Amino acid sequence: MKNNIWVVLAILLVIPGLLFTASCGKKSLKADIETMKDKTKEAPVPPPRAPAPAPAPAPVFQKTPEPVKISEEEIRAREKAAAMQALMNEDVYFDYDSAALAPAAQEIMKKKAVFLNKYSNVSVTIEGHCDERGTNEYNLALGERRAESAKKFLVDLGLAASRFTTISFGEEKPIGTDSNEEAWSKNRRAHFVVK
Repeated sequence: MKNNIWVVLAILLVIPGLLFTASCGKKSLKADIETMKDKTKEAPVPPPRAPAPAPAPAPVFQKTPEPVKISEEEIRAREKAAAMQALMNEDVYFDYDSAALAPAAQEIMKKKAVFLNKYSNVSVTIEGHCDERGTNEYNLALGERRAESAKKFLVDLGLAASRFTTISFGEEKPIGTDSNEEAWSKNRRAHFVVK
């Protein structure tokens, strides 16, 4: 029986100790939870973070383009086109009521002949033009004489007559539109159109 008393006594001492420990643990846990709630309420919410800046793009190094190689044929075609443009853009001019080529006009015609000799497959229409003075019929006839005079000069330099056609516009296509000598002198011309 003595042993039973010790067992009962031990149980009586151990149980309250356990209860005391368990109750302290609950209070401690409850207190910790309450403290955490209070801190959460008091703590300011940090502002959202700004996104990190994007890294700068890597520099792009472009390869230097290689020079374009132009064939001999392309060079010849470009030279021909430039010469044809020059031929078309340079008119020859005549004196008032005349179809005779002045010395300056003959020099231009010689340059045209050099081009036409170089490019024998080129054909040309020669347009004769006049100023506004005179009747329409007279100016058409004068324009025709001017175109024929330019054609004859080129044929006399050795070019085939079959490469040329002539047409007269008389006073119908003026360059200068004023009624004065400056405008009229621009309209007394032979114009060349490459076919």
